[in-house]
Amino acid sequence: MSTPTSTPFVRLGALKSLVDFQSACAALAIELPVEAPGTGPSPLADSAAVKINGKRPGNRIVIHPMEGWDGTTTGGVSDEMRRRWRRFGESGAKLICGAEAMAVRPDGRANPNQLILSEENRAGIAELVSILKGAHAERYGTTDDLVLGFQLTHSGRFCRPHDKARWESRVAFRHPLLDSKFNVTGDEQVFTDAGVEELIADYGRAARMAWEAGADFVDLKHCHGYLLHEFLGAHTRPGRYGGSFENRTRILREIIAVIRADGNPIDIGVRLSLFDMVPHRPDPSRAQPGKLGPGIPEDFSAYLPYRYGFGVNQKNPTEIDLTETFAFVSLCSELGIKVLNTTAGSPYYTPHLQRPAAFPPSDGYQPADDPLIDVARQIQAVRQVKARAPQGLYVIGSGYTYLQEFLAPVAAAVVRQGWADAIGLGRAALSYPSLLTDAIAGHPVEKKWICRTFSDCTTAPRNGLISGCYPLDKFYTQRPEAAQLKDIKKQLAA
Repeated sequence: MSTPTSTPFVRLGALKSLVDFQSACAALAIELPVEAPGTGPSPLADSAAVKINGKRPGNRIVIHPMEGWDGTTTGGVSDEMRRRWRRFGESGAKLICGAEAMAVRPDGRANPNQLILSEENRAGIAELVSILKGAHAERYGTTDDLVLGFQLTHSGRFCRPHDKARWESRVAFRHPLLDSKFNVTGDEQVFTDAGVEELIADYGRAARMAWEAGADFVDLKHCHGYLLHEFLGAHTRPGRYGGSFENRTRILREIIAVIRADGNPIDIGVRLSLFDMVPHRPDPSRAQPGKLGPGIPEDFSAYLPYRYGFGVNQKNPTEIDLTETFAFVSLCSELGIKVLNTTAGSPYYTPHLQRPAAFPPSDGYQPADDPLIDVARQIQAVRQVKARAPQGLYVIGSGYTYLQEFLAPVAAAVVRQGWADAIGLGRAALSYPSLLTDAIAGHPVEKKWICRTFSDCTTAPRNGLISGCYPLDKFYTQRPEAAQLKDIKKQLAA
């Protein structure tokens, strides 16, 4: 991990050409390939090399799960959700990789307004599927090459099912650096093995409901510190679900076994944080007026070897180690998993790894290094995973939003060179759902809609408001929450 720098970050909006961008990357000693527009048909327009529920996605563009913290308090749908799913359908992406995270049971929600896959919400969720597919068919003529997945989750350490301001954490193991931050105060909050078995059954029921609601696959969420991802780091947990790699991946194997034992033909994917690091915090000694200090690692000296994460060097947890990541990728293939949607870190304790940004959310910290370095780290990790991935596992790249005007040229080059099979959009899709579709069609990029990573889509829900692109999407700009968010940011800056 590099030392925080005082050198000004590259201003991507000020770069005039791909040559300028490549020069900036060279100065940062990072490798990000680019492909100039107009050099031929875009590889992003190619149909996918995988069939999911008998369908081959018609291009290499993916929409990541993007929540709005805007469902009903019973986990049902809302007009804001209907609009978001319609926009995803209109985006032109042929693989909707989750649409948004759906809790497999009420106590597993990350917020009181998260979707729950339950009998009560079955009709509403089926309506969302119909809206998305209808919007896609209206604009693109067919849904025969459109693939839709539901992301199934239990939020674990990050559960807030009843109150946006109160953690009700359930965990895989006690964590010496995270427990106090997320109100884990006793061993009774750790899932027992019997509790894990009940949870596995809940995943099976949710997968059945996903199939009946029209999903082509389910994404078993193993990322960002949520429960299944936390089990991958449960080195210190005793019993059947902790310790060895075999035990720490047992929950995945048993969830899939339950889905198959139910006779459910739905296909399966996983979103995986390929690597993690020790939790970070703002450095108070370098805070500036109105700005948090740059991110620095929490003091981990008393916890070496560091046995509380996945894809992290236990001797120095500021470094990644993909050894177990490669083993997990091989396991995915053995289990018949078709889609591996990659990401990194956690938005709760290492946001610079997961979503590189120039402007942090309210609970974040200033970037210690140019965010392009964080983008390159993730792209290079996916490159290594793709190089080792068994044939038939569809590997999706993430972390591209910060590239802004240069997102499409980098995405095309990555797919052309085989570093990933497809490219996923998250935050960028909130303001500009059709960014990559426009690029492959040869249309000029609409700069006014490009996400500049102001992080309002995260700051808002962190402070009890619904999520959305407040700076660029007029639907949110004109809402009363926009004024509330401005006031909140002023108070935080003060």
